[in-house]
Parts: sequence; C-alpha cells; structure tokens
Amino acid sequence: MAVGRAERRTEREPQVASIFGVEQAPVALNLIDITELAWHDCYGEATPPQSVIDDMLALSGGRIDLLIQAALLAVTDWRDLSVAADELRSRL
Repeated sequence: MAVGRAERRTEREPQVASIFGVEQAPVALNLIDITELAWHDCYGEATPPQSVIDDMLALSGGRIDLLIQAALLAVTDWRDLSVAADELRSRL
C-alpha cells in the first residue's frame, strides 16, 4: 500500500477511471482525497480501508452525485456503507 496521499491517488486512478471514465476520474479522485481528510478527522487514520473505497465506488454506479452520497456515508457510518454495497452486489 502506498504511503502518501499522492501515491494512493496514483494507485487508485486506473480503478476510478474504469468506473467514471478518463474525463470524470480526476473529479472522483478529488472526492476520494477529501474523504481521506474527513476519515482522518473522524477515525484518526490516514485513509479508509480499501474495502470502504471499493464500497463507495460500487454504490456510485459511475455517478459523481452518488459518490458524494457514498463518501458522506463512509465517514458518518462506514458499516451502513458496507451493508448498502453488499445489498447492491447481491442484486447484480
């Protein structure tokens, strides 16, 4: 796992681009950066676990507005995020 935010962003870029497309990937990555800052404030950890990022991306469906909702849910109650993502995955 990358140590710094810039390294983590670089590692996440291919996954995010595959979901949001090349044009919207920077916007989605910016939101993930903001989520990292909020996560640190809430939980004292540098970054959310990869499972939280994966759940956010799954719930987004490739839409920035839904990624924003998922990011808010991640920092307010990541367990609810996990449940919602699992429910979505079970329907696919």
